[in-house]
Amino acid sequence: MNIVKVNPFLQGKSLTSIIDDVFNRSISDLVGSDLSVTTPSVNISENDDSFTMEIAAPGLNKSDFKIAIEKDQLIVSSEKSSDSAQVEEGKWTRKEFNYASFKRSFHLSDSVDAEKIQATYENGILDIDTS
Repeated sequence: MNIVKVNPFLQGKSLTSIIDDVFNRSISDLVGSDLSVTTPSVNISENDDSFTMEIAAPGLNKSDFKIAIEKDQLIVSSEKSSDSAQVEEGKWTRKEFNYASFKRSFHLSDSVDAEKIQATYENGILDIDTS
């Protein structure tokens, strides 16, 4: 006769679903807070003397961005304080939007005139243009 130990926490779960549970969790899920840092994606197209940059940062306002030029670097950053007193209307199953703060820097070539840099923010895309 064989003795089989039963784990009540794993009943009804296959090995595949257990592996999915382990590898599909973020650090914030494991520690119970949002510690993950997300850097927005950037598309850059350039010519000989100008460039256009699109930064995907949904959920922010135009006033949340800071654009600066230091030496030969274009620095785009955003810092938005999270309001922990927000009213929750339900339990989050997964929460990946995390653009509370970020900082990206890009090298500017000598041919780019810093005075011509313009930025617009529409539909979650920060558009920076030097033409």
